[in-house]
Amino acid sequence: MAVHPVLERVTRRVAERSAERRAAYLNRIRDARTEGPVRAGMGCANLAHGFAACGAQDKLWLRGNTTPNIAIVSAYNDMLSAHQPLKDYPDVIKGAVRAAGGTAQFAGGVPAMCDGITQGRAGMELSLFSRDVVAMATAVALSHDMFDGALLLGVCDKIVPGLVIGALSFGHLPVILVPAGPMASGLPNAKKAQVRKRYAAGEIGRDELLAAEAASYHSAGTCTFYGTANSNQLLMEVMGLHLPGASFVPPGTPLRDALTEAAARRVLKLTDLASEYTPVGELLDERAFLNGIVALLATGGSTNHTLHLVAMAAAAGIELTWDDFDELSKVTPLLTRLYPNGTADVNHFHAAGGTAFLIGELIDAGLLHEDARTVGGETLAVYRRVPELADGRVVWRDAASESGDLSVLRPVAEPFDTHGGLHTVGGNLGRAVVKVSAVRPEHRAIEAPARVFESQEQLQAAFAAGELDRDVVAVVRYQGPRANGMPELHRLTPPLAVLQDRGHRVALVTDGRMSGASGAVPAAIHVSPEAAAGGPLARVRDGDVIRLDADKNLLEVLVPDEEFAAREPAGAAPAPHAWTGTGRELFETFRGAVGPAERGAGVFA
Repeated sequence: MAVHPVLERVTRRVAERSAERRAAYLNRIRDARTEGPVRAGMGCANLAHGFAACGAQDKLWLRGNTTPNIAIVSAYNDMLSAHQPLKDYPDVIKGAVRAAGGTAQFAGGVPAMCDGITQGRAGMELSLFSRDVVAMATAVALSHDMFDGALLLGVCDKIVPGLVIGALSFGHLPVILVPAGPMASGLPNAKKAQVRKRYAAGEIGRDELLAAEAASYHSAGTCTFYGTANSNQLLMEVMGLHLPGASFVPPGTPLRDALTEAAARRVLKLTDLASEYTPVGELLDERAFLNGIVALLATGGSTNHTLHLVAMAAAAGIELTWDDFDELSKVTPLLTRLYPNGTADVNHFHAAGGTAFLIGELIDAGLLHEDARTVGGETLAVYRRVPELADGRVVWRDAASESGDLSVLRPVAEPFDTHGGLHTVGGNLGRAVVKVSAVRPEHRAIEAPARVFESQEQLQAAFAAGELDRDVVAVVRYQGPRANGMPELHRLTPPLAVLQDRGHRVALVTDGRMSGASGAVPAAIHVSPEAAAGGPLARVRDGDVIRLDADKNLLEVLVPDEEFAAREPAGAAPAPHAWTGTGRELFETFRGAVGPAERGAGVFA
């Protein structure tokens, strides 16, 4: 199937834009490649330190130059449900690698924090920066020159992008991402959303709200709504870093365990000591990243990936822009309805045909680069298959040719919408991202007076006082990466949804984040440049009329240009004393070094 002309054009443009940086990156990782294991060139004391704690057989193999050694880097902790299943993976992996003729060592752990726990609290202001901490921790884990490949264990929001960024600094090594799988479906998503809105409206108390939340998030495994964590899983598969069909197999099942063992065996075949050498830095090329964007758009995935994909690509010497997302969105059909863009969860998606059906449909429509390299085989075509058990080991069979549930997953010929789930908007307030997949068409354009806030707590207080019971564009500024680490502002979703349900025209404009849980209220997020960097949001005043039109790509304040330009900025980022305690003071250097949202909001690029 020929590649869609828009995908072809965007791919060519990205390649041309990135040519110099990409060439420099590839030269760097090729220079890092050695003949045989890099540990063969170590001093004897260095190598002895590296295998001192190993068993006798592993020590014997590690002394030689023919046995591959695999690094295990894990985000395990037993507080976070998504990462709790990873506890036993290292022993499973070591056993499978040893049985296949290799060795494996637990190279290091990386931090894993949960936005669901830190939401609305001080810890959320460390969340985005944790991605770059994970990247650095991954690099430290791989820095010992003991390894010929790596298995990276992680699931959630910032962790997977951080693992990938760190791995790309060792891009001469083959890498496979190993997921844990989603928890069983709990309280239906529509019910959960309704309970949250009733609590925001003051109709029920904390006990009823907590009971609903506990029924939703109830066991080990990834939260089942289609937020950033599950967007990570989908993207890693479409970008060729998971084994085919690995993303949404539940934890604690024989198939999940067999897939983990299969990943351990597979990475051995990708090392420089085997016949299918596949370094991650070459695998993740322009085709892989644009495949990721298309998959994100086709599923209405997390807006966080307008940051993370840009940052991951930069680590591989590739420059993505929001214009690339926007142009592809116009030709990418929306093929799923998953909460918060519908009521189904990822378990329903998996049962309806999941990633294999989705990938097959997009390949046949020319919307994915089928020839992209993957860890599962030479091309993305192998990801049209689904895994199953046969005699205790994984085999792959062809996926069903039809969706098992058209209310959840559709073919390209019958999409939920003709364009993807993300739009870019711009104007005299800067540029921003709008997730439209959950927003009804009649709500995508609004023109209303602004009410300006400098924290989500201020907005919540105004809502509680009845001050927002009207048409309003809520502007929440000084929430960008330089100001306070760019926290997610999910607590704003229920009150704004209540106002919209009352018949008011409502929107949110912010330089903060909303992420994969963005809902039915139109929200222009990641506004760039941010207020703390001198962005125009700092000059908006209460009562200014703001126009947001996601379909026409507009975000503007209707104030004469000369008057608006002459205004002095109002408000300010949090004062230094507000950044003390709960670890926030440790990230002052990050806040000073972080780049703009459009460039991934990272501290490296």
